[in-house]
Amino acid sequence: MKKIVIITLVALGLFASCKKEVKKVETTKKLAVSKDLKWSERMALSEINRFPDPTLLDFNKKPKWTYTPGLVLQAISRVYEQNKNQELLDYIYKYTDKIIEEDGTIKTYKMSNYNLDMIKSGDIIYYLYNKKNEPKLLKVMDTLHKQLEGQPTTSEGGYWHKKVYPSQMWLDGVYMAEPFHTKYATTIIKDENVRNNIYDHIVKQFDIIEKHSKDKSTGLYFHGWDESKEQRWANKETGLSQHFWSRGMGWYSMALVDVLDYLPKEHEGYNKLIGYLNGFAEAIVKHQDAKTGTWYQVVNLPNKEGNYIEATGTSMFTYTLAKGVNKGYLPAKYLENAKKAYQGILDNFISVEENGVVNLNRCCAVAGLGGNPYRDGSFEYYIGEKIRANDPKGTGPFIMASLQLNK
Repeated sequence: MKKIVIITLVALGLFASCKKEVKKVETTKKLAVSKDLKWSERMALSEINRFPDPTLLDFNKKPKWTYTPGLVLQAISRVYEQNKNQELLDYIYKYTDKIIEEDGTIKTYKMSNYNLDMIKSGDIIYYLYNKKNEPKLLKVMDTLHKQLEGQPTTSEGGYWHKKVYPSQMWLDGVYMAEPFHTKYATTIIKDENVRNNIYDHIVKQFDIIEKHSKDKSTGLYFHGWDESKEQRWANKETGLSQHFWSRGMGWYSMALVDVLDYLPKEHEGYNKLIGYLNGFAEAIVKHQDAKTGTWYQVVNLPNKEGNYIEATGTSMFTYTLAKGVNKGYLPAKYLENAKKAYQGILDNFISVEENGVVNLNRCCAVAGLGGNPYRDGSFEYYIGEKIRANDPKGTGPFIMASLQLNK
């Protein structure tokens, strides 16, 4: 009888220890994204987790050369430069390996469309070219430069946003094209006269936006301007669209701080762009939500029914203000606005899954003007577009804002 009791107790003890061991294994399960990392790296690794194939960033079903992968990969490249995590660099190279042929042909790209959105991914090509000096990457940059040389323009020399949008300049366009073109001119173009002509043309894009798209009473910027005044969304007297869309202004502000990194200080346009940026900062902080620190989808109408605080524009403004201060383009006082906005992002837009993957919620998926079905630029249009999580037009700027604030 004693033997049976002893055996039973031993068995129970073994069973209990096994249970304890299983529980221990569960609690030490490895996370997909460590919570001990900075937010910048956490979001970068979360994007890799969501989109193992970088050509499918932006929820694409097939590889596509467009601006959103380039935006996120540029952000990831900056994280890599900070922490040297090889996984990040490998992910960036995977994009070029899949989307660019050995002879430098860009898959799915068609120059004759003259679409400014197609220039943006040139930034990540420029980054990789400076690491590997591969001829195919230079060919890609030369191709994008050639597109800009032939891009249709308004009567004053402002790039049409796309060939299918004649006579129209959108705020988006300067970010899509000008940071890349400034880098290309600075590094690749050897002829000083040619280089200076490119700089002049780059500054001209901002000049035209300031002349036509800036609202003199608020300092805010209308999303689009139609020189022909033929579009249904365009005011028949000014050619302007109706509203101040947060992400449209976010694109414009990021273009300013990124172009200033490469435009020579001695160029006559340098101080002009500094002035534009300071005017922008002064205007945008007046519309920062006092409670959350974020910005609304339609910036100046926070109390209008249906309007909402929005993650992509907020992330862009945060990046602009933080970088502007860090680079000395803006007064130090704006750093407080950036910090308040960043906390607002964490409090209102960020969620973390059990496996550590980070989500950026409440992103406007897309917004434009004209097209088919027709987008009329009304308030109802902007608040009615799809809202989703982890839009790359938000995750990329969030990573870059995190880096600027060392978060």
